Amino acid sequence: MRHGSLEDMDSPRSNGFSRRVEVQPEILPPGYEPKVGLREPARVDEADRGVTRSRSRWAYAPATYVLVAINCLVFLAMVLKGISPTLPTTEQLLAWGANNGSLVMLHGEWWRLLSAAFVHVGIIHLATNMWCLWNLGMLGEPLLGPIGLMAVYVLSGISGNLLSNAVHPGIPGHLGVVGAGASGAVFGLCGVLIVLLKSPLLPVSPVEVKRLRQSVINFAILNFVIGGSTWFFHAGLQIDNMAHLGGFLCGLALGVPLVPRIGAPRQQFRKRQHLAYYGMAVLLMVIGFGISSFWLSA
Repeated sequence: MRHGSLEDMDSPRSNGFSRRVEVQPEILPPGYEPKVGLREPARVDEADRGVTRSRSRWAYAPATYVLVAINCLVFLAMVLKGISPTLPTTEQLLAWGANNGSLVMLHGEWWRLLSAAFVHVGIIHLATNMWCLWNLGMLGEPLLGPIGLMAVYVLSGISGNLLSNAVHPGIPGHLGVVGAGASGAVFGLCGVLIVLLKSPLLPVSPVEVKRLRQSVINFAILNFVIGGSTWFFHAGLQIDNMAHLGGFLCGLALGVPLVPRIGAPRQQFRKRQHLAYYGMAVLLMVIGFGISSFWLSA
């Protein structure tokens, strides 16, 4: 998203020229170019023209490309190490960082809450998650910014795996699961977009915003239903709906403080972003400690 300057045409000076003020609204469409008032001719440097001409679509969604690339590179590294591209074993997934409540809470391997969001159970699993990540990322990154998209992915992925461990702790006497995949983080992007796309301040037509929001909601509902259906069919590979739910709830919570405000400057939006992301990180640490304490004392 671009910063822009608008002219205040309501307060002309006595010499006939308009007063120019700098504003940085919270939400601007990708590639936005501010309109210049009629009383002052536009002045664009040659360097600026060169930047505009050379700017590609990459500039609008770098985080989306990076996240997809990391997931694909991790999968490629697994395959090159001899792991099956269609049906890796549980032991192989754990060796590459898959999530498991017992290893996390009993052995202190908390890093698995994040690493599991980049490990996938076969090429089909990877392809479906990356397709979803690509589409949601291209929609959400112009609103969240690259750092914001990364933060939502990471925090939602951790939240999803944390809820999965809370329900399936894997300690003696309780069911444990081995979980992997970016779906918890993808559901987090769904959650934050459902909240953001409700705002009437987005620089997109209301009809288009409504259509996009309904598409995201339909995606979330469909995948929850598909995930829930695996509870009734005892196959070797199950869909962890708890990871989906945890990521989705995290996304909803992150989206609330990020809704655009009327007239709020971009700097204020960044402050609210930092507050939301750091606050969620602290909250997840507290929740993780609480879950661990509960199960280890059970």
